[in-house]
Amino acid sequence: MRAPNVAVVGATGAVGGVLLGILAERGFPIANLRLLASKRSAGRTIAFAGRDYQVEELREDSFGGIDLVFSAAGGSIARWFAPHAVAAGAIVIDKSSAWRYEPEVPLVVPEVNGDELSRHRGIIACPNCSTIQMVMALAPIDKAFPISRVVASTYQAVSGAGAAAMAELAQQISDIGGGRTPQASVLPRQIAQNVVPEVETFRPEDGYTSEEWKMAAETRKIMARPELRISATCVRVPVARGHSESINLEFDQPVDVDAVRELLANASGIQVVDAPMDKPPRYPTALDADGNDNVWVGRIRRDVSTENGLCLWVVSDNLRKGAATNSVQIAEQLLARDLLAPAAPDAELART
Repeated sequence: MRAPNVAVVGATGAVGGVLLGILAERGFPIANLRLLASKRSAGRTIAFAGRDYQVEELREDSFGGIDLVFSAAGGSIARWFAPHAVAAGAIVIDKSSAWRYEPEVPLVVPEVNGDELSRHRGIIACPNCSTIQMVMALAPIDKAFPISRVVASTYQAVSGAGAAAMAELAQQISDIGGGRTPQASVLPRQIAQNVVPEVETFRPEDGYTSEEWKMAAETRKIMARPELRISATCVRVPVARGHSESINLEFDQPVDVDAVRELLANASGIQVVDAPMDKPPRYPTALDADGNDNVWVGRIRRDVSTENGLCLWVVSDNLRKGAATNSVQIAEQLLARDLLAPAAPDAELART
């Protein structure tokens, strides 16, 4: 198949920048590249693969001749433009939450449910970054030892809230060091020297945040386990990049810890670092994950508080595997499966 014509929506944002780097790093074939962003970013120049590209304003008619769209924009933007891209004959791989819960839209982590790509109707959704790393660790275990309950606590980097949040953390650190009072405008509370149990907005109906709800709903969809009991608490920490998660699993049968460790060690995309008794102890941290595509797992141990329980520590670079790399891997699988030929425009999506 010929190399596709590619557009990147949100090319000037944090995820968009990482995505362009990963496309170049992995040698993804591109015939022509179109970079799209907001009106205020139009006209900027971005270098890619040895050539400078001028950023264009995102419009409804931006997708003529485009085969594949990587969307790194927010949910409202993706909801608006994606039907126009599909109507123009493109396939959209969307990182936002705009399309994840639509029954006809595949929600895909390639290592876990890549077969879902065959049923796309023009739009493919990427999960939330915290969900991606969790299902990467859970899926190999669930195949051998069906999971009955998941309790997750996340420690999420500020980059998950965008470039402005990263700048705010840096400014607050500078302010504290200079004896000035730090100000919070992007994140809900001061994040420097703090831990904030608020990621996205609180839901009045149950007290969970939308991020916590996403982790549960998306995990059930990806793993095809609609009955799976899941509870999450999502927390922002003063780390620039790399999400960490403490995950507690319950099963209806006894689980062998060594067998789980071996399953994870042999799973694609997983790096097990689990030697806490070494000197010094070995386990993954956000710094280990920064800049690579592994999902790192350690602290694998039996939960002593219940008969059939297991505890895990899971870390991943939220901008790479948690966002950009997962999108590129989806595109690679579309190419490998000869699924990139544009789908017929979907009337329902086009009317949304």
